[in-house]
Amino acid sequence: MSILQKGRTTRYWWWIAFAGTATLPWIALRFSGWHGEPLAVAAVSGLAILGAAFLLSWAAEVAQMDISQSLALAFLALISILPEYAVDMVFAWKAGKELALPLAQQQGYAGLAAANMTGANRLLIGLGWSAVVLIYWARSRHRSVTIEPGQSTEMTFLALATLWSFTIPLRGEIGMLDLVVLLGLFVVYMWRASTAEHEEPELTGPPLALSVLPRLTRRLVTVGFFVWAALVILASAEPFAEGLVATGKHLGIEEFLLVQWLAPLASEAPEFIVASLFALRGNPSMGLGTLISSKVNQWTLLVAMLPLVFSFGAGHPVGMALDARQVEEVFLTSAQSLFALAVVLNFEMSMWEAGALIGLFITQLFFTQPEIRYAYAIAYVVLTVVIILRDPSRVSNLIHLVRTGGRR
Repeated sequence: MSILQKGRTTRYWWWIAFAGTATLPWIALRFSGWHGEPLAVAAVSGLAILGAAFLLSWAAEVAQMDISQSLALAFLALISILPEYAVDMVFAWKAGKELALPLAQQQGYAGLAAANMTGANRLLIGLGWSAVVLIYWARSRHRSVTIEPGQSTEMTFLALATLWSFTIPLRGEIGMLDLVVLLGLFVVYMWRASTAEHEEPELTGPPLALSVLPRLTRRLVTVGFFVWAALVILASAEPFAEGLVATGKHLGIEEFLLVQWLAPLASEAPEFIVASLFALRGNPSMGLGTLISSKVNQWTLLVAMLPLVFSFGAGHPVGMALDARQVEEVFLTSAQSLFALAVVLNFEMSMWEAGALIGLFITQLFFTQPEIRYAYAIAYVVLTVVIILRDPSRVSNLIHLVRTGGRR
């Protein structure tokens, strides 16, 4: 490395040091047995998640020197949503265990598992996707974000998972069939991402500092960042979510709503932060791509794991039955996913499209009546039809993506 390169990159190592240091206080407190007030726990563990998110975003960019962008984003998304998996799997396990209990003694964990899953998925699109476009607009005044061709793999499998998801409310359960189909989609998605074309990334900031390291050192450091960030997120997510939920309960908020919205907001924080960092640094396409990949992960692997963990808890293979409220929530989540897919099928998201996503998401939070929730779901479907009628090429793009396995 030349003297000029050293001068350009030295200051970036301070950024890396600050991000790494931010993860240490919570790790030290967690393993020392410290038990503080819920709000204090949420604050310190949240700082650790923020530091881990920085490390993840930098590692994902540098990883593109050795693997495809799709695979780098898939790994980034999978690590970022580890907290969501941890929370939802706990609910699914407890739901399976309580099947052996009399109905009067059951705590309704199946409903909480479904609430957490649907809430996380709708937050990801309604808040996350929109935020990337809005943050980029605030930074650059650009009124749209272009999705790179390399992210067509994610869009293909999001389409397949979304179409399948509509069968869940029709069957009234998340069962073994969903495990087979959705787990299969996830495996093929990861395989397809690993075979995507590799393009040399344009790096700035801390990723540039990492990129000039000797190849073996760079790869070891990149893997180390991924591993350390994953460990920090796993150690921080549950206390962060519990701290926020406990604070919410203290304020008198209903448990179902806490599990559906506040807990996912806490557990989704790493990926939201990562995507926002990309947008702030002028790379909104990768930020949006991260969240699209996260949606694919959650809409395939997360949903597939629910009946598996539920069955382990129950001690035998069994589907997780959905009641009327859960059927309504899954249908609404599927409809939102369909609309979001239609929005990005032209490989772009505009300000008005981001506004529609966040507007529909926020306003639905004020209504709990089933008929209004179904009205929102129908509105998503109608808007999907309107978008396609205005631009039929989006359907052509979808058919092409499915036929070619994600090649644009």
